Amino acid sequence: MSGHGTPVPMTSRACGPLTGVAEVPGDKSISHRSLILGAMCVGETRITGLLEGDDVLDTAKAMRAFGATVTDHGGGEWSVQGVGVGGFAEPAGVIDCGNSGTGVRLIMGAMATTGITAIFTGDASLCSRPMGRVTDPLALFGTRAVGREGGRLPMTLVGAADPVPVRYVVPVPSAQVKSAVLLAGLNAPGQTVVIEKEATRDHTERMLAGFGAEIDVEDTDEGRVITLQGQPELQPQQIAVPRDPSSAAFPVCAALIVPGSDVLVPGIGLNPTRAGLFTTLREMGADLTYENERIEGGEPVADLRARYSPDMKGISVPPARAASMIDEYPVLSVVACFATGVTDMQGVRELRVKESDRIDAMAKGLRAAGIDVAEGDDWWQVTGLGAGNVPGGATVESRLDHRIAMAFMVMGMASQKPMSVDDGSPITTSFPIFEPLMAQLGAQVSRANG
Repeated sequence: MSGHGTPVPMTSRACGPLTGVAEVPGDKSISHRSLILGAMCVGETRITGLLEGDDVLDTAKAMRAFGATVTDHGGGEWSVQGVGVGGFAEPAGVIDCGNSGTGVRLIMGAMATTGITAIFTGDASLCSRPMGRVTDPLALFGTRAVGREGGRLPMTLVGAADPVPVRYVVPVPSAQVKSAVLLAGLNAPGQTVVIEKEATRDHTERMLAGFGAEIDVEDTDEGRVITLQGQPELQPQQIAVPRDPSSAAFPVCAALIVPGSDVLVPGIGLNPTRAGLFTTLREMGADLTYENERIEGGEPVADLRARYSPDMKGISVPPARAASMIDEYPVLSVVACFATGVTDMQGVRELRVKESDRIDAMAKGLRAAGIDVAEGDDWWQVTGLGAGNVPGGATVESRLDHRIAMAFMVMGMASQKPMSVDDGSPITTSFPIFEPLMAQLGAQVSRANG
């Protein structure tokens, strides 16, 4: 089982205005999919702007293990020489996906309809997460999975040698499950159909179409119906990865709560299935504007300008918006502390099964920092104290969860007393330049060892 090694305690202190340009890394979701789809083409896919965090690098290693040639040319430029749909070779060793739920679930889908066997593992956090939500629909294709009790890693997946097409209704909103089924459907004959009652991030559908797959998306009374024609020959692509909106959330939210701040975050992907946080912040009264709006690679993109916003108000976040901002609720809850009134977040059960139970992790940390939090199975409420009134002063368990660690580092930038986390090392999984980027803007984030 992989791990993060020695914990890295980190502390964040109140700082002066955050100013400047925050060039966040490439989008993690698109980076994973670029490598996997590139490996399923015949020919060379070129990728620029790839996120070089641990999660994506683990996916690159996995694609090599399945027979693709994956080359790092430096400066975020990569190439993938693919083996074609159904062309994966059986890996010689265990596929270690580190901390990445997206990586392991998408890779499982991509190999599930090829007659090979692979063993998957990850770090302690990933090995605690349920995989049945993916392996159950993959079993419909003829795939077999054997894992630990509760459908957890380490797990052996035996791909279907003679896969059959599937019609599957996704029981809970999950782009990972939807994407795993679609990737499995690539090597199944006939049409694979996925129905989601609530739309989730649609990068897989967009990118499959871009790579030449025959895919149709229709909104019906039954929900969003996605129909994929199996066994295409995918065409290699030139991919420019937009900057990650989930990473942009941290400098944006920090600027909103640190007095005097004015931060520009350029080139952020604003796919409507990903931009729920920014919509929510503006509804709260945040001074957050979109500049230079444009389309790049089929995805809407803009430069975000965030300025200090001392008069934000708590709101009720619509449950229907949850899928478009599921990874951003931890840092939204931090912003809610600096607003006045209650911020109510409903329909967020998915947060219970992310890298950690994010509702529990944030609720415990916020309470320790002097904030009133109420919670239920699929909801939580944060009662804000207003700008300048958040006590802070707590040390919080990050639970091997990058977004928990970064959220509390943002909180410490504007709280009365510093905020600390017991281990900030997981931040490298998604945002390897978080510390120097925030320091360049004026933040004071330090490690216990210097």
